[in-house]
Amino acid sequence: MRLPRFPIALAALLLAASALSAETAPIPPHAAHAAPTAAAQSLPAGIRQVVMIKGVAEYRLDNGLQVLLAPDDSRAQTTVNMSYRVGSRNEGPGETGMAHLLEHLLFRGSPKYPDALAEFARRGLAANGSTTADLTNYYATFASDPETLRWYLAWQADAMLNARIARADLDAEMPVVRNEMERGENSPFSMLMQQVASAAYVWHPYGRSVIGARSDVEHVGIEPLRAFYHRYYQPDNATLIVTGRFDARQTLQWIAREFGSIARPARALPPEYTVEPVQQGARSVTLRRIGGSPIALAQYHLPEAASDAYTALSIGSAMLADTPAGPLYQALVAKGLASSVFGFARPMKQPGYAVFGAQVQPGADPHAALSALEHGLEAEGIGQLDQAALDRIRTAWLNDWKQTFNQSGALAQALSDAIAWGDWRLFFIERLRVRALTLDTVRVQLGAWLLPSNRTSGLYLPTPDPKDAPAPAPADLQPWIRQLDTGTERPAVAAFDTRPLAIDAATRRSILALPNGPVDLALLPKATAGEQVHAVLRMGFGDADELRGQGLTPFATSAMLLRGTRDMSRQQIEDRLNELDSELSFGTDGNVLNVSLRSSREHLSDVLDLVFHLLRAPAFPEDELERLKRSLRTRVEDDASSPAYLVRNTLRRHDQPWAPDDIRYTPTTAEVLAQVGDLSRDRLRKFHDRFYGAGHLSLAVVGDFDPADVERRLRAGLDGWRAAPAYERLPDPWYAMKPELFRIPAPGKANAEYRAVLPLKLRDTDPRWPALMLANYLIGGSEDSRLWQAIRVRGGLSYGVGSAVSASPFEDSGAWTLFASTAARNAGALRDAMRTVLDETLKTGFTQAEVDQGVQSLVNYLGLGRSDDAYLAGRWIDYLDTDRSFAWQQRVIGQLRGLKAGQVNAAMRDLLKPDALSIAVAADPDPKP
Repeated sequence: MRLPRFPIALAALLLAASALSAETAPIPPHAAHAAPTAAAQSLPAGIRQVVMIKGVAEYRLDNGLQVLLAPDDSRAQTTVNMSYRVGSRNEGPGETGMAHLLEHLLFRGSPKYPDALAEFARRGLAANGSTTADLTNYYATFASDPETLRWYLAWQADAMLNARIARADLDAEMPVVRNEMERGENSPFSMLMQQVASAAYVWHPYGRSVIGARSDVEHVGIEPLRAFYHRYYQPDNATLIVTGRFDARQTLQWIAREFGSIARPARALPPEYTVEPVQQGARSVTLRRIGGSPIALAQYHLPEAASDAYTALSIGSAMLADTPAGPLYQALVAKGLASSVFGFARPMKQPGYAVFGAQVQPGADPHAALSALEHGLEAEGIGQLDQAALDRIRTAWLNDWKQTFNQSGALAQALSDAIAWGDWRLFFIERLRVRALTLDTVRVQLGAWLLPSNRTSGLYLPTPDPKDAPAPAPADLQPWIRQLDTGTERPAVAAFDTRPLAIDAATRRSILALPNGPVDLALLPKATAGEQVHAVLRMGFGDADELRGQGLTPFATSAMLLRGTRDMSRQQIEDRLNELDSELSFGTDGNVLNVSLRSSREHLSDVLDLVFHLLRAPAFPEDELERLKRSLRTRVEDDASSPAYLVRNTLRRHDQPWAPDDIRYTPTTAEVLAQVGDLSRDRLRKFHDRFYGAGHLSLAVVGDFDPADVERRLRAGLDGWRAAPAYERLPDPWYAMKPELFRIPAPGKANAEYRAVLPLKLRDTDPRWPALMLANYLIGGSEDSRLWQAIRVRGGLSYGVGSAVSASPFEDSGAWTLFASTAARNAGALRDAMRTVLDETLKTGFTQAEVDQGVQSLVNYLGLGRSDDAYLAGRWIDYLDTDRSFAWQQRVIGQLRGLKAGQVNAAMRDLLKPDALSIAVAADPDPKP
């Protein structure tokens, strides 16, 4: 069976035609018709003539079958081509190769024609079939004979409905298909082409081989094949083409008799949704196999063949690869890098591609050849194209078109190809386009599409002994299953009472008095699965004035603690933590260092020893510091174009009262990069020597541990450590923020971010706080909130939308925040929708039923948090700072349970003012549709 080939020759390129652009209006339906042909003056029932162009007449049957007749008495031969508009593009997961398999099976016969191929031979038909990504066709050329034509039309009609598609035929044909597959696998060029296409197309089926995956082909079921056949082999999805010497009137009578009785199918063809996204960066493939010569390829995405742009790109590709005058030949062959070059644009129904390549000269550097190929296409080559080159290729193309038109067999194939691309009239339209082409148009289109970001490169490197990974063997679990201890139960763990007051009762609150300062303790020993323990150690140091001008130094100092001590390397620290089956992290917020850990009863003491060693003896290795700085620069540069970062940073900087040298100041991207550059080992060491130490420490531990042992480890770990500068919490007072809308450009980002902030002059002891908590929860705190239901569920504008509210336990300072993401093109609609929800909510308020349901939901979430030991440790470390306990949470729960709708609505309307919001929207100013 014939598969499309792309030989390393200009001939392949010159035969390429075109297909349909999403940016181009579709070819209009037939409106004005030519005078009816002689055959059309007495048409059989059920057939109508549509149009005729240069002797090619289109007819339609009532069942949807399209018929093209092109009589030509100049040669005593006839060609019949049945084209089905189905190819590998239409195959689903597990179906690859199905269109090609059906092409084979159709020739295995039907009950009426049990051996079609043998009958073709007896009647002297040169018959075959072919499958492409867009089309499957069956064709035959024979010496003109009415009886042979009648018989072949009858066979085509029977094959449309009654092909056997039997398991025995599939089994018999499978070795043939495998052999065809293996022939392609033998060719390094074919395999490289396939791998480059696969890398170029991430989602679209054009990246798959037409012949299919071996595993799919070898395991295909007969019923899925039959379903595929009955879905696509129908008259409304087919075009019958007859060219050469024949009686048109008689042929239409036979067509009406053989095909007219086939009913128009009731089924609808599956819609095609997949659109390959614009490629946004060069990709590359390397293939290593035994034998052959090196090959270099460069492939570029192109628009579909029906577009005007494709015509210019097809001719331009031929100009670039012309031998010997083309730029690629001059850049590679003339300079001894390649023995030959080629290039062609592949016309396809949906966006296709152009591919260029070079057969690398023996002894030449394949990488240098690929570099010269890419450079010759993207930099110098386009500029070298001149009018003479265009005229040369255009003349050759038009000559080829004329030869095709004057040979009935070639015309049938060309019309079939045009059908694959979207419309048979493209055969004639393409000639008009080629004639009208200008050099400027060719250069502009090549410059727009032959870009590094749109390129997928490939190298075939012959390798005498390639080392390939083994094919995965089926997993065998039985040996392992036999080793499992069946009938065993999970170790029992005593249930823990997670009610707030029960947690308080189980927790040991104390102050460990040490010579260098006290340690505030909250120790909650309890049974856990796997004897797990979670803990948080908090260290405070200095005040706002002492930290002035320190920039990133506090953060970087803590970030370096796991990267080496005086006697342990970074790797040794990681190995020790693995040995202890423990996790450890350090984080700084202003003048507070938090150490979070997870360990077990067996290893907690050793982990605490390690924590104090890391805190007291960091080495700040130069090489690790440089790696940290590189990582920070990368993160900052990535953030600089991130819509989420842009909206956060903009609002944090808006009207901030802090001077640039204040530790609370929010810097710009440029200022952060400057701070990264200022980091040095000496700076970190001096900061550590000055600020790290005992004096203001607290520790919360939750899980399976011995409190007495924890205290012993604290005494030993802190013994003799200097006292840190006196700690004073960094004030975070409320400040006025002028309402403002920030429209932040984020070019090239498909996703936009919305964020809004309203400062609240409120602390969490305010009587309105519980009501405000609930109001926020009902507005945007859950998947049942007003914002979620309106923006996500009904509007479909955002993947994630919500709101949050905060209030300080120390001062009248809080904030209400709203956030959402959306497609860049919907940024304006999202902002409007957010405001609409807020206005409607403030107007209507919440019902008592909503309040009661929201309270229960919030209380349930609080209970869920208390079931997690890491949450308990985090809550306790915060409660130690505020001299609170879980009795505070119990108090808030009681206040929530007593809320009335009037209280919630009053608090919301009193505090949440949409007109006072500062809003930031980061979006691409010119988003793609």
